[in-house]
Amino acid sequence: MRNGGSDSNSDSGGLSHRLRKHRLLALGVTAVVLAGAVVIPLAVADSGDDESCWRLPTSARALADDPVAATKALDPGGDVARLGAARKLLAHERVCGDGARVLGRIVDGATRSTGPGKPHTVAQAGSAYAVAAALHDIELPAGLAPGVARMVAEHVVDAGRENFGDDAIRAVVAPDEVQLNIYGYMWLGRFLAPGEAHAAFEYADDLADADADIEFLVGELAKDPEAFAILYDAERSYLAHYLERLTDQGGDPAYRAVPHKGRSYSDATTWPDNDLEDLADRVGDLMKYRARYARDGTIPDLAAFDASVRSHTRGVFRPASEQLDTRPPMGDIARRPVTGPVRGDLMDGRHQLFTVVDSWAEERNLPAQRARAIRQLMDDAYVRALWLR
Repeated sequence: MRNGGSDSNSDSGGLSHRLRKHRLLALGVTAVVLAGAVVIPLAVADSGDDESCWRLPTSARALADDPVAATKALDPGGDVARLGAARKLLAHERVCGDGARVLGRIVDGATRSTGPGKPHTVAQAGSAYAVAAALHDIELPAGLAPGVARMVAEHVVDAGRENFGDDAIRAVVAPDEVQLNIYGYMWLGRFLAPGEAHAAFEYADDLADADADIEFLVGELAKDPEAFAILYDAERSYLAHYLERLTDQGGDPAYRAVPHKGRSYSDATTWPDNDLEDLADRVGDLMKYRARYARDGTIPDLAAFDASVRSHTRGVFRPASEQLDTRPPMGDIARRPVTGPVRGDLMDGRHQLFTVVDSWAEERNLPAQRARAIRQLMDDAYVRALWLR
């Protein structure tokens, strides 16, 4: 268990990791009910082999070119009562023709912010939750993964958060609920953009059969080299974004020391340590999936897979040389401009992370002890994810 910063609901503020439950989805589907009482029939077509495939209706294809309508169609509502619409549209393991890639465009459009500097709305965050919940325990059809990976990257802060299930009381946290407590802490994360809604992927609702398991979803996405590159880019971009907002001591600038019963249960480095450890853990997870899929034959040609990942990777991301106090929305983090081409072995995730951390620490004149501590905790997390799970 990690020691965390205090929040308004706990004396100690210590937050333990929670294990998500895995449940199979019932997929007895005959119709897709989209927002606005529009009913789109589902079609099953012969794929030419022993199994059938699901054919995306023409009326649903129109959503790929209409992000507003796509968001409305996938938004499950505050009580996730409309989650069935997303499930019926997306939860298919075999999709005919180019239907899966079109579904990916629908997912991307429905969950993406409207442009640079624009925070996600409640409906867009809700749609992201609905996508993850709809695809729970689903083997993704070929072509869908890149679009879903863009959704995960677009909500990189929320998708990267560890399991704070007890804090998630609904699928979406509205902007007016995003408030730092007296300790400068918010369970959703650090450096949050004002006015942005957040998908609480940790939330589960047994009655609605809602369980948005991001870890499972990332494992599925990692089978696809383009999706792998999108996720890897998002994590490395988030690292640069995060580091450049820390203080020159490597701490959280929002931290407030408020002793409780004569002591403080955290300090300015507590949550940065947790966040950076979790980020290294996620990069280690990607490399773990790559190794596993190479061993079991899911990736039949590892060299070809790696070459494809590299071709889809945008480049490297370096932090600014001075502390920034801006708070861009999550979509801007994912679309952060690159600072140059990838150098060295892209699939050596530890090297790619440490190159950034070490140069940042040097440019910011970080105390040597603090720099070593950050490097060590990230190293430990990366190795644990890669080898011990």
